Amino acid sequence: MTDELKTFREKLSALGSQRPYLGRAFGLVWRAAGGWTAAWLVLLAALGLLPVATVYLTKHVVDSLVAALGGGTAWENVRPTFLLAAALGGVLLLAEVFRSLNAWIRAVQAERVRDHMSALIHRKSIAADLAFYEWPDFFDRLHRARDQAATRPLALLEALGSLLQNGITLVAMMGVLLPYGWWLPAVLVLSTLPALYVVLQFALRLHAWRVRATPDERRLWYYDWLLSGPEPAAELRAFDLGEKFQAAFRGLRDRLRSERLNLVRRQSLAEMAAGAFALLLSGATLLWMAGRAFSGLLTLGDLALLFQAFNQGLGLLRSLLQNVGQVFSNSLFLADLFEFLALEPRVTSPPAGLLPPRPLREGIAFNRVTFCYPGSSAPALREFSLSIPAGQIAAVVGPNGAGKSTLIKLLCRLYDPDSGAVELDGMDLRQMPLEELRRMISVLFQQPMHYFASVAENISLSNPQAGPAEIQAAAAAAGADAVVARLPEGYAAQLGKWFRGGTELSVGEWQRVALARAFCRPAPVFVLDEPTSAMDSWAEAEWAERLRSLAAGRTVLLITHRFTTAMHADVIHVVSDGQVVESGSHRELLANGGLYAQSWTSQMSR
Repeated sequence: MTDELKTFREKLSALGSQRPYLGRAFGLVWRAAGGWTAAWLVLLAALGLLPVATVYLTKHVVDSLVAALGGGTAWENVRPTFLLAAALGGVLLLAEVFRSLNAWIRAVQAERVRDHMSALIHRKSIAADLAFYEWPDFFDRLHRARDQAATRPLALLEALGSLLQNGITLVAMMGVLLPYGWWLPAVLVLSTLPALYVVLQFALRLHAWRVRATPDERRLWYYDWLLSGPEPAAELRAFDLGEKFQAAFRGLRDRLRSERLNLVRRQSLAEMAAGAFALLLSGATLLWMAGRAFSGLLTLGDLALLFQAFNQGLGLLRSLLQNVGQVFSNSLFLADLFEFLALEPRVTSPPAGLLPPRPLREGIAFNRVTFCYPGSSAPALREFSLSIPAGQIAAVVGPNGAGKSTLIKLLCRLYDPDSGAVELDGMDLRQMPLEELRRMISVLFQQPMHYFASVAENISLSNPQAGPAEIQAAAAAAGADAVVARLPEGYAAQLGKWFRGGTELSVGEWQRVALARAFCRPAPVFVLDEPTSAMDSWAEAEWAERLRSLAAGRTVLLITHRFTTAMHADVIHVVSDGQVVESGSHRELLANGGLYAQSWTSQMSR
């Protein structure tokens, strides 16, 4: 018994530890829908008192009716009963009106809170360091935050509201019962203590299971995407992988379902035992009431009042227990949401940032940069140094894993180096406001996004102020104008098959649209990662010949595996094992007979 009491105290202590989240959750709801929340609280208080008025009026209606039956049916005798019945009907009607108003207010409140929470999650996801997306725990937190954000704050507020409403009603009901015996309210409370223990215990167990199961739930989502998403569809059929992933999905789903149902089964058995205890106590109390009535110590009105008050009190206490469990459970899950919202990025703007140089005069410099990706023990770059003078087209070539794409991520300040500095005109990028720095750079990533929007919108996303002439010029510069010319709706054509009327492009065509997006941005620095990887040799040759005129007045960092693209650069830097091992023009590097010349010969022979 001592151990059980200790466990119960631990559950109550755990409930108390969630109080900070209750205040923060209410603050979120208040910021999203303050006026509606105030109206909701007023209605809750009214709805909490109306059941007590109903019970009180019922007693007087019954007593009045008994008195009227003994005095005949004259209006003078039935008039008090009629007025009391009318008042009771008015109270019941008012309760219905208030419940309908409450439902409407809750609907408005829910929509506002849902929008507010989505904005918070999106804002935090955008602000999070790119490094977070290489951390599995971040994906677990993001999964739980997204899963809970739309429902948990509202569910918590709903539970708190029900707790408030039922609490007001219960206190008033206990006040009604107290004159008939101080022990009646005590019996009500005692009958629910085992159920309270069950509620708290299984709320903790459910939350612990959910945290433990999050990686498996994300894997379920992954299998579902493999089976139903458009990207894996072709390979799924070509390699006959459908049954394999279906079996993996079913196996994982069966295990999670079994664990969850086992938890629910154990909770149901515990609730059944707690309910049986409450039933015994309430049955004994009802027998006492009946005995008092037969002895003439209670009127029929008293008996009706006692029966309703006690019966409703039991129902209210059961509801309160559910409310406490919901508050506790929701606050546990809100801890995950607030932990996610508390994540702070490390790549941030300085308090008083220096404006980046415009135009670029000296150029870009990687000064003894060492960088290691999160979770990796091997540095991607080690004491790396490279200078790119302003206005120069510099190509960086090298084998996979040499650190070429890392240069782009550091230059765009998606990451910060572990040591050393990346500089523009001698100024460390960490001294500049992030927004200003990134406006200076237009970038084409190795795997650019396919935006399911119109061609014009796809191109102008990098420069929202671009007009039709600028969009068309960027498309022509990237060789995307030929793609647009084949579309019946031209620049208004919807791309992608997710939405009605969309047109799917080939990989090479999507790359040209992405390249046009990069060219549409009026930035002094261009960073292009494998810009011709999806182009055929004719398109590559045509684009490479135009590169110099396209890059006029800009500094270009060109990452490529194709030497036929790199050869058009002013300077080619060969990177291997995180270091620059050769630099020079195409002709100079061929004459040196080093790694570049060997790779060139290998490419040309193939």
